Amino acid sequence: MAFFTEDFLNFFIELAPNNHKDWFDLNRKRYEESIKKPFYAFTQHLIDRITKSDAAFKDLLAKDCVFRINRDIRFSKDKSPYKLQYSAVIAPNGKKSKAVNGIYFEFGPEHLRVYGGIYEIEKEDLELLREGIANNLSEFQGIYNSNKFKSHFGKILGEKNKIIPAHLREVASKEPLIYNKQWYFFEEFSPETILKPDLDQIVFACFEAGRPMEQFFNQFIKRA
Repeated sequence: MAFFTEDFLNFFIELAPNNHKDWFDLNRKRYEESIKKPFYAFTQHLIDRITKSDAAFKDLLAKDCVFRINRDIRFSKDKSPYKLQYSAVIAPNGKKSKAVNGIYFEFGPEHLRVYGGIYEIEKEDLELLREGIANNLSEFQGIYNSNKFKSHFGKILGEKNKIIPAHLREVASKEPLIYNKQWYFFEEFSPETILKPDLDQIVFACFEAGRPMEQFFNQFIKRA
């Protein structure tokens, strides 16, 4: 049995040209039944499954992980009040986490995406992680070159610094990812994937494929 009905996609398709409170209020019950309730149930189901392989996630609840549909419009020129997708991050501290350290996923009518890795990092941790990569180069390269990682994510993405500490430049000539200040990766699926009965297996497979890289990062920096 599928976790979501077609109305999950249809709701967001209809919301796009009607992104205002009046329309949302008229469709609030539909939002609760087709979007919020099944998404929370799916997220909790996935948390429980992940917990079986990693006890660090055992105290998490879906409410700790699911992001609100409301946009933060305080500093945005776009004053549309609602997001056009639904998302959650399963990490040891849920939405309070400073890093993914698990998986982040977003479901919408344009795509389904599952992310891992590091998007934001403090300066001190950035230095520690670069040192960790430099000193464990074969392990790092072995993970992102593995068939499992490449088949799911392809490659590691992220913005780079033009300048890095001088002592790292030689090893960076062998591994340009040391210039990165972000190390993230994602797999994208068609929106119809959201309606499949094996959706949990699909998302969990992404978690498993990204886990070795997450564990590599955790050797050098603490990601709560």
